[in-house]
Amino acid sequence: MKSAFIFAMLLATLTAQGKKPEPVDTLKISKNISLDEVTVTATKVTKNTPVAYSEISKNELSRLNDGQSIPFLLTQSPSVIMTSDAGTGIGYSSFRVRGTDANRINITVNGVPLNEAESHTVFWVNMPDFASSVDNIQIQRGAGTSTNGEAAFGATVSMQTQRPNPDHYTEYSASAGSFGTFKNTIKSGTGLLYDHFIFDGRYSFVRSDGFIDRASANMHSYFVSGAWYGDNTLIKFQTFGSSEKTYQAWDGVPADMLKTNRTYNPCGEYKENGITKFYDNQTDNYWQQHYHLIANQKINDLWNMNLTLHYTHGDGYYEDYKAKASFKKYKLNTYTDDQGQTVNASDLVRRKWLDNDFFGAIYSANYKSKRTQLTIGAAANKYDGDHFGRVMWCKNAINLPQPDYEYYRNTGKKTDYNTFVKGNYQILPSLYGYLDLQYRGINYTIKGSDDKAGDNVNIDKHWDFFNPKAGFNFRKDNHNAFISFAVANREPNRDNFTEAGPSERPTNETLYDYEAGYNYNNSRFQAGVNLYYMDYNNQLILTGKISEIGEALTSNIKDSYRSGIELTCGVKITSFLDWNGNLTLSRNKIKNFVQIIQNVDNNWNPVKGKEEIQNQLGTTDISFSPKTIANSIFNFTWKQFNASLYSQYVGRQYIDNTSCRDRSIDPYFVNNIRAGYIFKPKFMKELDLDITVNNLFNEQYETNAWASETIVDGQPYNEAGYFTQAGINVMARITLKF
Repeated sequence: MKSAFIFAMLLATLTAQGKKPEPVDTLKISKNISLDEVTVTATKVTKNTPVAYSEISKNELSRLNDGQSIPFLLTQSPSVIMTSDAGTGIGYSSFRVRGTDANRINITVNGVPLNEAESHTVFWVNMPDFASSVDNIQIQRGAGTSTNGEAAFGATVSMQTQRPNPDHYTEYSASAGSFGTFKNTIKSGTGLLYDHFIFDGRYSFVRSDGFIDRASANMHSYFVSGAWYGDNTLIKFQTFGSSEKTYQAWDGVPADMLKTNRTYNPCGEYKENGITKFYDNQTDNYWQQHYHLIANQKINDLWNMNLTLHYTHGDGYYEDYKAKASFKKYKLNTYTDDQGQTVNASDLVRRKWLDNDFFGAIYSANYKSKRTQLTIGAAANKYDGDHFGRVMWCKNAINLPQPDYEYYRNTGKKTDYNTFVKGNYQILPSLYGYLDLQYRGINYTIKGSDDKAGDNVNIDKHWDFFNPKAGFNFRKDNHNAFISFAVANREPNRDNFTEAGPSERPTNETLYDYEAGYNYNNSRFQAGVNLYYMDYNNQLILTGKISEIGEALTSNIKDSYRSGIELTCGVKITSFLDWNGNLTLSRNKIKNFVQIIQNVDNNWNPVKGKEEIQNQLGTTDISFSPKTIANSIFNFTWKQFNASLYSQYVGRQYIDNTSCRDRSIDPYFVNNIRAGYIFKPKFMKELDLDITVNNLFNEQYETNAWASETIVDGQPYNEAGYFTQAGINVMARITLKF
C-alpha cells in the first residue's frame, strides 16, 4: 500500500517538474485508444446488439463520486436499487437489478471476473474509490451476452479502467461531510513518453463513522498502470488493491426499535454483570490485490486479438464476540466448576479467516468487416481458498487449549472454463442478426471441516452448461428495435452447500430470458421501452426450511418468473436544462410456493412428529423485487456552474417469499441535490468546488432487511432486522487539476 502511494507521489512530482512534452501524434493516440478498447470488446455490447443496456460515463461517475461505493453510483440506471449496511453507501453495500441479488450479477473489470468464485458476490468494501480509476460502466440487463466468470442471472456489469491520456496530469480531490466522512484521492499520469509509454497511478483513503452506531469504515486503495503502445500492439500491466477495516453492521436494526432508535446496532453486544456493553473490535478486516497483464494485437484491418493474464490474492478475517457460546460448536471440552456443575458454554472471541488465490487466462479474437462483427473467446480460471476459524479468547480460559486455537479448516477449489463464439451480421441495410453460443464447465470441491457443516465435509461437483443466445436488431435513422432470447445456467454457491445437510444438496438453476425493445433518439429527445420475461427453473430461494445441520436452507423451486416493462426518456428542455428518467413496472412471482415454519417447544427443541408446519401459499411475490422503480434526473448547466437533482422511488419490497405485508419494506422516495462550479485559474487547469445534499427531504427509509418465523410452544415467534439509511446529510468536495 505504501509503495503504491509513493509511486503516485513520484508520478505527480515527475509530471509537475518534467519538461514540456513533445507534440503528440493524434493518429497514434487514436490507434492506442482503439487498442485499449479491444480488452473489453468480448464482454460489452454495441448499438447493434439485441440487449437492453445502459452506460455510465467517466464524467457521470466523477460527478457523483464523494467516496460512496460503485452500487451507490449505479442507482439512477433502470431497474437498479442499492443498499448499504452503514446507511451511507460507504463500506459494505450492494445492489440489485430487476430484483436480482448481487451473487447473480456477473461483474468484470476489463473482461476479468470480479465476482468471488465461491460466494459469486463482489464485496464492494474491498473496492473503495474504484470509480476514480474507471472510464465507463456498462450494465446489461437480463442474461446479457457471453462473458467470463459467474453466470449473469439478472444483469452483467462490465467496467473498463481509465484509458490512456496523452498529456501528463496531476489531480487531487478531497471530500468531507456528515458522519465524519472523508475521502482523499491523488491521481497522476506521465502522459505519452518516448512515443510509446504511459504510466498512471492513484491512491485513495476513505473513512466514515457511518449513520448506524459504530458502523465505521477505514479503507485504503491504489491503482497503478503502465502501458507500452506500438503501432499495432498494446502491452499493459495494471494492479489495484485495497485494505479495509469496518465495524460490523450486518444484523440490521431490530424491527421493534425502528420507531425509537433507527441507528441501533446489535453487533458486538454482550452483558457483563448485568450491564450492556459492545465489543470494540467487532470488525471485518480484509486485504486484496489484483494484477492484470494485458496484450492486444492488431493483425490487420479486420482482425485483432487480446490475451489477458490475471491474478488476485485476498486474505482477511472478521472478529466477533460470541456470548454463551456452546463448547461443542467450537470443539472445546466441557468441565466441572468448583460447585460441581458442568460448564458447557462460555463467552468467547473468534476470528473466521479466508485466504484465497484466483488466477487465469482470457483470450479473444475479434473480426470486424463492413457487415460482420465476430468474437471468438475462451477463458480458464482457477480458485483456491482456505477457510478456517480460531478462538482468540475464552472467558473461562481453563478450557482453551491454547491462544489462537483453530477449531475448523477447509479448502474450496474451483476451476471455471468457457469458450464462446458470438457475432452480429448485417442481413439487410437496417436489419442485424445476432447469435451467441457459449459452453461453460465448472469443477468445484470443498474438503475439510466447517463451522456449519461439521467435520468431514466432502463436496465434489461438476457442471457442463450450454448457454445459447440469439436475436434480431432493426436500426434505421433514429429508430432502433430488437427481440432476443437467451439461456443462462448457474451453479449453486458455497453457502448453498455448507448450509445444507448431506441429504439436501442443491442443483443448478436455469434462466430462459425473453426480451423485446424499441428506442427513438434524436438530438433533443430520447424515448425507449423494453419488455422482458425471465422464466426460472429450479431457482434457489429461502423457503423457511431448516436443514438437518440447523441452518436456513436455500431450496430449488421449480417455477418462478420475472416480467416487466422498462421505460426510459430524455429531453433537452433548453440549451442549459435537460431531464432524464426511467420507470420499471414488474411482476415477480413464485408459483405454488410452500412456506415451511419450524415448530419447537419452549426449550427450542423440535416437536416430535410435528417438526415443521407447511403453508400452501400458491403464487407469491419474490422477495426484494419491488413492482415499481422510478428515477428522475434534472441537469442544469450555465457557463461554469452546474447543478443536478436526482430522485428515486422504490415500491414495496417483501423481505421473504410469503407476500406478507408485515414482513416488507415500505416504499420510499429519496431526493439528492448537487451543485458545483468550475474555476479556470491561470496557475492550474481547473479548480472544482461542489456540494451534495443527500436525502434532501430527510426521508426515513430502509433498503434491505431479513426475517424469520418460528412456532414456539404453539405461538408465532417472529424476528426481523432492517437496514436503515441516513437522513439528510451533506458532502462537500474540492478538486485540483494540474
